[in-house]
Parts: sequence; structure tokens; C-alpha cells
Amino acid sequence: MSEHKPSMKSKALSVDLQDRIISRHISGESSRNISAALEVPMSTVASIIRKWKKFETTRTLPRAGRPSKLSARGRRAFVREVTKNPMVTVSVLQRSSVGRGEPSRRTTISAAIHQSGLYGRVARRKPLLSKRHMAARLEFAKRHLKDSQTMRKKILWSDETKIELFGVNARRHVWRKPGTIPTGKHGGGSIMLWGCFSAAGTWRLVRIKGKMTAAMHRDILDENLLQSALDLRLGQLFIFLQDNDPKHTAKISKEWLQDNSVNVLEWPSQSPDLNPIEHLWRDLKMAVHRRFPSNLMELERCCKEEWAKLAKDRCTKLVASYSKRLEAVIAAK
Repeated sequence: MSEHKPSMKSKALSVDLQDRIISRHISGESSRNISAALEVPMSTVASIIRKWKKFETTRTLPRAGRPSKLSARGRRAFVREVTKNPMVTVSVLQRSSVGRGEPSRRTTISAAIHQSGLYGRVARRKPLLSKRHMAARLEFAKRHLKDSQTMRKKILWSDETKIELFGVNARRHVWRKPGTIPTGKHGGGSIMLWGCFSAAGTWRLVRIKGKMTAAMHRDILDENLLQSALDLRLGQLFIFLQDNDPKHTAKISKEWLQDNSVNVLEWPSQSPDLNPIEHLWRDLKMAVHRRFPSNLMELERCCKEEWAKLAKDRCTKLVASYSKRLEAVIAAK
């Protein structure tokens, strides 16, 4: 009866033996000679040399974990979706994976997207400035930086904003690669508001029903602007500020302002950061968010109540900070 030969398969080679294999390989020995000299199967010698050439080490590398159940096709589909819509949520991606017949866990989806260099980040809302916009902003800042605080107290600042029912324009996350800044609009049930304030405090807040038109804007001015200036004791020579939205610069709006002898401060395009009312909108949204309104009527009521509560001192400080905003534009030239 022939003797039983032991299997060539054994436990992993010692670190010392692996190092000796690499040392002999570097010295120019062939895999066959190394195998014979160290009594190690030639296939094992070849495997260790390949590993050393690829990773520059023979040590055990960290394992990647359980093999992914997600196919390469599924991974590409997720990347396409987040590239097309950076604000898509993992829940939506999970439902789309079910529709493709390859249901995936949330952690699997996130890992697949991360492997493509995309990560969830808070969406930034920042105006895109062309060279023309930057030049106009700089000229505006230089022209108005020396305006007196007394004059600024005469300004009636106005703007429109959207407030969402669920989330109330809370921070939203987008999928993006490091160093990129995609922006996006926020969805959901919401209301549009027109408001105004001065250094003396907030005043009228009006809900805009339906899509805002130039005629609707003219009506808002007719019903609210002069009374707001009167109630805030700005005097007849107050200065009105609004951005360059087409509805604001439409002929029907300009004619109303001229007919009512309203002094309008010319405003550079793409400059919401210069208007201190943006900070009041943020204050309002945070205050309303804490009240958790359950429907749009309740949302409107909460907005008007919280707008009226915004402190006069807060308004005064925001108007006073206007100089710093202009200085920042000049410093960034």
C-alpha cells in the first residue's frame, strides 16, 4: 500500500518566510529555485511575489468586508441619479432600486455613492456672479459706503421669500464631490410672502396667493408700502429698496412708484447678501419651524405672528451692519 502524502495546503506562511522569499526574489533568484530552496510550493511563491509587486508589502491587508450584493450596473444607476439630481434622498434611491429589481439597503446605497466620490453635504445658497455683476456690486458698494446712518434709517427694506410647511426651508443635503458647490431650490407645500422692515422694526407681511405677477406686485405696493412707511415713521422722503426681479422692474411697478413719488434705491443684481432682510427671513423661518404648523393656513398665521415678534433691536443692528456688508464687497475685489 502506498504511503499517504500530506496535502500541500497548510496554514499561512510566517512573516519571516515571506520576507525571505522577497529577499531572494530581489536578489534575482527564480521562483522555481526559491520554491526548492525554502520548500514552499511554487504557486505560493509566485502569489507572494505578485502581492509584493502590487502592494509593496507581504503583510495581510485590511479586508474590504462582505462582498457587495450591488451589481456594477446598479452602482452606475445610483451615480447617474445623484448626478442628475444632487438633492435626491437615499429613500428615493432605495425605491428606484426596487423598481429596477435590485432592492438595496440604505447603507449599501450610501457606500456605493461614496465610492464614486460623492458625499452628502448641506446645499449652499450662493448667487452666481459674473464679471459684470461683480463690477456693479463694487461700484454700488463704493458709492454707498459713506452714506450716513441717518440716511440708512430712512430705508424701507423689502423682499419676497418662500416658507415651506414641512421643514420650513431647513437645511437640505445634496450629493456632491469635495470642492464643488451645487445649489438647488427647495420643494414641498409652501407659501410666498412679501415683507418689509426698517431700523425701527418690522411691519407689513403679506401672503402672495398664486404665481406672483407684476400686477400683483403693484397691488401689494399700493396696499402696503406707503402705510408701512408711515407706521414706521420714516417720513415722506423715505427710500425704498427691492431687488431687480423682473416683476419689480416691470413698467406697471415703476409707474406706480413714480406716481407716488417713492425714492427707489438702485440695487445691483445677484446681491441678496447685501440686503439685511435675508437675516430676518432666516430668523422668521427658525421661529416658525419651532411651532410645527400642520397646514398652510396655520403656517401663514404663525409667520405673521412671529414676524410681528421680531425685536426692534435686531432690526436696528442689521441695518447698522450694512456698512460691513459693503466693506466686504470692496475687500473682495
